[in-house]
Amino acid sequence: MSRSERLLDLLQLLRRHRRPVAGAVMAEELGVSLRTLYRDIATLQAQGAAIEGEPGVGYVLKPGFVLPPLMFSVEEIEALVLGSRWVAAAADGDLKTAARDVLAKIAAVLPPDLREEMEGSTLLVPKDMASIASGTIDVSVLRRAIRSERKLVVIYRDVEGVVTERVIWPFLLGFLDHARIVGAWCELRQGFRHFRADRIESLSDAGMRYPRRRQALLQEWREATGYTDKN
Repeated sequence: MSRSERLLDLLQLLRRHRRPVAGAVMAEELGVSLRTLYRDIATLQAQGAAIEGEPGVGYVLKPGFVLPPLMFSVEEIEALVLGSRWVAAAADGDLKTAARDVLAKIAAVLPPDLREEMEGSTLLVPKDMASIASGTIDVSVLRRAIRSERKLVVIYRDVEGVVTERVIWPFLLGFLDHARIVGAWCELRQGFRHFRADRIESLSDAGMRYPRRRQALLQEWREATGYTDKN
């Protein structure tokens, strides 16, 4: 186990307890000597962790402390790298740039051992998935409409080739392997509908916000579809 991982484990242990924990108890749980534990606590305190206490009394982490970015485990680093690489390959131009910037910012604050893990990651994704099924529209326009809760006017061609004009309230964008899916309330159908981005022939701002909050629509959609984040 690297020292960074050990410090992270110590912080996680402290976060599980609301009352002071004896150093000997923590040292035994972490599998380190008491001397190493005291040294690690001093290191965390020097880095800004709000740990109160002293040897023989016990230690407690004050509520509200947020783990600094450098306190990622190796698995968390791999998850961030894989997710960012997927976004860089699958999303539109703005998100591609943002994903690369995120990795650069994370790498800049990581300690040397974790930076080496990050830069040497062998978790790869296909180089360019953005053109799989996004069609000719600018997906970033959809994302902006979702964030600002704006109605969109879309010209949509369904699977049978029938073209309709719809006014929709977009509230989610799904990045699937084979397609980009827009979840929206459709005024024409008076219900939730899913639109493949590659079948949207054109889209434009309808000039107004939709009358519901995005989170309320998302919750209703989840209840209607049975979708959860664990699906």
